[in-house]
Parts: sequence; structure tokens; C-alpha cells
Amino acid sequence: MTAATAGGRPDRPAPPADKRRSVTGTRKAVAAAFLLPALVLLGALVVYPIGYSVHRSFLDGSGGFAGLDNYTEIFTDDTILTAVRNNAVWVVVAPTVATALGLIFAVLTERVRWGTAFKLIVFMPMAISMLAAGIIFRLVYEQDPQRGVANAVWVGVHDTFDESAGFPRARPLPVHPLKAGGGGTFVTEEPVSAGSPALLPLVGVAPGSMPSDARPARPPEPSGDGIAGTAWLDFTRGGGGRPNTVDPAELGLTGLLVEAVKDGRVVAATRAGPDGSFTLPAAADGALLRLPAENFREPYNGLNWLGPSLVTPAVIGSYVWMWAGFAMVLIAAGLAGMPRELLEAARVDGANEWQVFRRVTVPLLAPVLAVVLVTLMINVLKIFDLVFVIAPGSSQDDANVLALQLYRSSFGTDANLGLGSAIAVLLLLLVLPVMILNIRRMRREGRR
Repeated sequence: MTAATAGGRPDRPAPPADKRRSVTGTRKAVAAAFLLPALVLLGALVVYPIGYSVHRSFLDGSGGFAGLDNYTEIFTDDTILTAVRNNAVWVVVAPTVATALGLIFAVLTERVRWGTAFKLIVFMPMAISMLAAGIIFRLVYEQDPQRGVANAVWVGVHDTFDESAGFPRARPLPVHPLKAGGGGTFVTEEPVSAGSPALLPLVGVAPGSMPSDARPARPPEPSGDGIAGTAWLDFTRGGGGRPNTVDPAELGLTGLLVEAVKDGRVVAATRAGPDGSFTLPAAADGALLRLPAENFREPYNGLNWLGPSLVTPAVIGSYVWMWAGFAMVLIAAGLAGMPRELLEAARVDGANEWQVFRRVTVPLLAPVLAVVLVTLMINVLKIFDLVFVIAPGSSQDDANVLALQLYRSSFGTDANLGLGSAIAVLLLLLVLPVMILNIRRMRREGRR
């Protein structure tokens, strides 16, 4: 008795082999019919362009056969070599920094009540396009501290420890009692004497850029055995003022450093008050008054963020601002699925929070960190928008990357589609190993 009969069901003869082949063939045909549109699109949009780019990379700009000349030019042209080096910097720095910040944000926000709001704020830049982000950071990195946020903060911190000069373009007129003293200084033409007012008029300072605490200048008053004087902006807005005379509408040069010099030695020094008035002791009698060059040096204007030396780090900073939120969300999802008993066991065994983070949290998050890191590496190999928008023309060669060079070589004023295709093939070859590594890692994870 067969098993089927024992179970109360009659035996069913197996279908013939040719019928089984027919059913299998029908299923394959149905599967092929469903896959055909996708395969056609894949071939038209991916396979054909790749094949044509490889073919075109062996031709010159006019379409003639060039052999390996285009690939040779990639590794001999200084501009393209700069793009290759910058791409290497991008691949190493940007994904690492973004992943590290995402890990820190994800771990720290688990312990605060407002963590969700913080994650929302950090992730919000992902909703902005690369073009919009580039425009934003082009303004952030403006050289003028009045417009660029980065330099406004940097100059504010700098001036906290090293105050800038207040009158960088101030100078005397030929009719003033001052003359150039060398090295950017100005000195009085005649020595000063006790009982006689010391007048130090200057021009060349825009009234609108005068210090906020400047007050209307006050004529000097005798100071016994000392020297009394006034340093002021000898300019009346709207006209009508008289040279070498303190007019009511003219402002004092507050904070101006005044030195009394005898025989090349400084015997006394002081600074002008808000109304420009100053006094020197009796030791200054018979001395020349000198205005040191530090009164007139150019104010600190911050860093040239978009200059040749800082443009690549500056653009990488904008990329990290955008993609740190992406890394944080993925890592936070990995943290949510982490077995908490392992963390508690480590704490019970005496591990501090840093040891728990380094020896338990990070190893358990290694698969998630690998996904984030590899995804960002593939992404930065194709970076184009941020560099194109943020880097000005004067430093675009210094910030150049392969995707930008591909565009410039293919569509610039001296277009060479063969060279552009060779750069595209190089980019493909750079991306392929990372993609293969990611696919193998995903297969290993799937088999566990």
C-alpha cells in the first residue's frame, strides 16, 4: 500500500516529462515577458551608454581613432590629476566625517528627551537639493564678514582676543600738523609743549564706519604741566568745516593710540577718549607725538574660505552638513534593534560609558556603519553640484573633481568628447569595486 493510499487518497500518476517541460517553458516565457520591458530600459539607459562611452573613449575630439591617448592624458594633465587627488580626499574624508558625526548624534540623542526634535533638525538638510545647498554655502563662505556667516563668526572670535584697528585708511592732509613718520606711522611736525593744545586731525575715515562709541570732538583744554590734545576726524559731513579746527559736527577718534617720543624713545603713551581728547604727563613736554602704525593696519577680515588652500575642505563641510543626517537616521535605526541586555551586562561588569561605546556599541553597529560608509563613498565619487556652485572661477581648478572635469571636458569651451568619455569610464572603474564589495557584504548578511 502506498503512502497516498494509506492516507485515504488515490494515487495520481506523475505528468509526462514533455508536459512538465511545457509547464516550465510557459513559466519562463511569462517571466521573460514581465522582465522584457525592464531589460529593454536597462539596456537603453545603462548598458548602451556604458558601451558607447567605452567606445568613444578611444576616439579623439573629432571622432578619429586615438587609442589610449585619452587615458594617457588623464594621468599626465595637471588639471585632471588635481581632480583625481581631490576625489581621493573626498572619498577618505567626507564619508568618514559624516558617518562619525551620524554615529555621535545617534548615540547622544538616545539619552535626551528632545532627541527626536534634534534628529529632525539634523536630517532637514536632506530635503534641500545640492544646488540649493551650494547657493547657501556660497553665501556662508563669503569673504566679507558683514555677509558671510563663517567669517562673521571667525572674526568675532578673533577680535575677542586680538582687537582690530579702528582706522585702517586714516591719514593727514598736507595742511595738517602731521607728517608721515615711516613704517605706516604719523608724527607731529613740531614738538609739543606744556600749556599748548596738541591737535591731531585725520581724514580718510568714512563717518559711517566710525566706532559706535565715538562722540563729538572736544577742543583740548590746558593741563598744567602735562600735554592736552584732541585727535579727531577733520571732516564735516555736508561740508562747511575748517581744517585744523574742531568743529561741532566732527567726531573724536576714540581709542587712537598716541605716543610721546624723545630721541627715538617712547616716554609716554595714552589713548584718545570717545570725544578724541587725551592727556600726557609732563614727561611728554618737548616730545614729538607719534601715531603708531597699529592704529591704521587693516582690520582682520577672516579666512579666505573659497581660496585655493581651503576651498576643498569648505565644500566637504557643506557635504557633511547635508549627509550627516542621513548617516544619523540609518545608525539610529541600527541602535533601535540592538540587544540592550548586552549593554547592561557590560555596565554591570564595570565598563564605563566610553568602554561600552567602543567595545560593545560600535562592534554591534559595524554592519550598519559599513552600509553608511559604502553608500557615502559611492555618492562622493559622483559629487559635482556642490563643487560647481560653491567654488568660484578663480579657485575651481583647485577644487576640481572628476565629475566636474567630465563636464568641463565634454561641454566646455574646448570640448573633447573622447577625453570626457575616458573620464566617465575611469569613474565607472572607481565605483565598481565599491559596489562589488557592498553586494558581497549584503550577500553575507543575507546568509546569516
